[in-house]
Amino acid sequence: MAAMEICYLFISTGHNFVGHHGREPDAYPMVEMLEIECVAGRGIRGDRYFDFKDDYKGQITFFSLEVFEELCNALHLQPCSPSLARRNVITQGVDLNEWIGQEFEVKGVRFLGMEECRPCYWMDGAFAPGAQEFLKGRGGLRAKILTDGKLRSMKLSSRAKSTSRAELV
Repeated sequence: MAAMEICYLFISTGHNFVGHHGREPDAYPMVEMLEIECVAGRGIRGDRYFDFKDDYKGQITFFSLEVFEELCNALHLQPCSPSLARRNVITQGVDLNEWIGQEFEVKGVRFLGMEECRPCYWMDGAFAPGAQEFLKGRGGLRAKILTDGKLRSMKLSSRAKSTSRAELV
């Protein structure tokens, strides 16, 4: 499999959409991080899905920067942040669907690709009408974390300010 390039890392302390059907979403921001701590079987320390459920299949989520850029072009979204997808790891250089059902390693941390992050109707509100349909089959990857370790992004985007995990608590 091709090497994955980590472009951005995001966490959020709360759920905006999960459990909000029929109601307005909450407003917990996705915070861009330079580094995240992956904890085997539990999730990303400081993220909303940390210890969410036993054996949860979405302990960490991945999304393709290439798909994000295609989405922005197709829906004429400029400027736009990949944080709107509410995925943890924004990648480049790999087809994430190929990793469904596969064990893989990124920067020394092992993962098990579980399933596509299927886009829901909230995507039309987060991005623009048509986003859910555009992202079908390309919504990203849900994975379990198999080993402890840290992931580090290439750099913080110009839109993000440096934020330590301590500032989130």
